Amino acid sequence: MTVPGSVETGSIDLLRTAEAALKRLGYARIPPVARDLPGAPEFWVQESGVPRRTFPVFVEGRSPPGSLARLSAWAAGAAEVRTLPPRAIVVVASDGAADEAWRALRRESGVDPELAILVVPPRAEADRAAHWHAGTLPPRAILRLATGIVVGLFRQAQLDGSSQIDFTEMLGALRQRFGVDVHRSLGVTSDEDALFLLYQLAVRDAYAPGDPGANLHLLVVKPAGPAARLPWFAG
Repeated sequence: MTVPGSVETGSIDLLRTAEAALKRLGYARIPPVARDLPGAPEFWVQESGVPRRTFPVFVEGRSPPGSLARLSAWAAGAAEVRTLPPRAIVVVASDGAADEAWRALRRESGVDPELAILVVPPRAEADRAAHWHAGTLPPRAILRLATGIVVGLFRQAQLDGSSQIDFTEMLGALRQRFGVDVHRSLGVTSDEDALFLLYQLAVRDAYAPGDPGANLHLLVVKPAGPAARLPWFAG
């Protein structure tokens, strides 16, 4: 287990490379937003142009991390201190380590859109660029995330005076905000197939199969009256 607030000697290069990679991606290092809290991130960054979008950065060792104890401690502390953002960035050195970190995050913290994993290969592998990791989820987990995203998109469309949304935005949010590899998770090779599969899952996912009113993916489009509820997949 890594000692809180420290990085293993063999990972000093990874720490420096991580800071440089985040800077290229638009995240500038800033003074710690909070101190003396569980987890002890290596450093903090701020998203370019968004002063309030700050992230603690946790840097794992070069070998696949056997535990994300510090991140788990941070998540628990952030849950208790409501003024702290629950978001964080985890930096690992390989895609294999990213897969292990993704599984550990799901076990310890559940699916959280603000826990992003950045793969930063060691400097010796300069030919491999730093990249955000996309993990996999069971199809039903993706469906539930998709429903939440679609609800938000419909509400925004209504505020804009529209009744239509672009479902590819939902797929984009799954990838970019939730870090999900949609194609690999659903076993498809195109966005069209992904949307079709999510449609089929949404149609069948109900408390009472065969009862449209019991479907879990209905949107409340009016407080009461005809057409008060609409299946998002009808769009």
